[in-house]
Amino acid sequence: MAAAPMIKAIRERFPHLDLVISNTTLTGSETVYRLFGDEIRQVYFPYDLPFCVNRFLDEFDPRMLLLLETELWPNTLSVCAGRRVPVLLVNGRLSEVSLRSYKRVSSLSLEMVKELTCVAAQSDAHARRFIELGAEPEKVHVTGSLKFDFELPPSLYEQAAVLRRSLDVNRPVLMFGSTREGEENIILESLQRLYSEFPDLLVVIAPRHPERFDAVAAMCRQAGLNVARHSNIQHFSAQDNVLIVDRMGELTRYYAACDIAFVGGSLLPYGGHNILEPAALGKPVLSGCHTFNFAETAELLAGNGAMVEVGNADDLADAAERWLLDSNERDRVGRIGQELVRQHGGATQKTLELVVDLMVETEVTM
Repeated sequence: MAAAPMIKAIRERFPHLDLVISNTTLTGSETVYRLFGDEIRQVYFPYDLPFCVNRFLDEFDPRMLLLLETELWPNTLSVCAGRRVPVLLVNGRLSEVSLRSYKRVSSLSLEMVKELTCVAAQSDAHARRFIELGAEPEKVHVTGSLKFDFELPPSLYEQAAVLRRSLDVNRPVLMFGSTREGEENIILESLQRLYSEFPDLLVVIAPRHPERFDAVAAMCRQAGLNVARHSNIQHFSAQDNVLIVDRMGELTRYYAACDIAFVGGSLLPYGGHNILEPAALGKPVLSGCHTFNFAETAELLAGNGAMVEVGNADDLADAAERWLLDSNERDRVGRIGQELVRQHGGATQKTLELVVDLMVETEVTM
């Protein structure tokens, strides 16, 4: 999802070249198809073994390999270096935890990062860590985060309005997006208090992984709640307390339709998920405290009042209650988030410039 604007920009700049997108999960494959259909070929990334990587490169004969964020594969990097295929790490991030882990195998890590042709880091802090790990400073560039540059569908707000009408426009909607195992227990504990104060509250839960849809729905029913599902939304009624989003690709539309957005993967130490999407939609954002995968972004939003971090069920209920009672405050917080996302955009263009430079160098040396 974060790479989508960059992929579009590369296609526009190099229309004569083919792009191949690789992924490692079925969910990733489905997301690529949803974004690009049959316009771009997609495959599963090879096992990081030399003979697998060589067969992969023989098949596609790439001019360049772009790796996302922390997808550092030592054999892939070594084989590409041997075949003189430039490798650009895009939207690069390296947390303090990952840095310490890599340092435990310092000789392998040093060889790996030195084989990167270029690193496009999300921030100064990430750039510093790559250099500390052994990347050559002249190869490391700070481009910002691609996640600030995502494109919202032109009809998104119209779609959200239609969705909101189907859910009863007058009910407050509290959205829990990308929840992970163990988090729903904390959420349900907070809801015991919230439902007593806001009996018409509609809670929308979108589990991160499809295989958990049924389990989360069952958990909510066991808590005594009336549960509806997106896949059967035509039967949604005013008596339903909870709606489970049980179809991939619907998260953005529900973020746009809600009043308050909680982003999961953060109540427990999973590292968090994309907090920028609801912020860009003008929604006040709630998050847990475990956002180490998005540390700078979380600090930016929370530090400027666009997001509140909560540590437990009581904190979650307190924060949601304040915003449910004050629509003006919700709007004010949402506008702060939108403006922050706008101000920090531009990573796509900076990354594209690096790609163009590497393409020119490749043509010169071929």
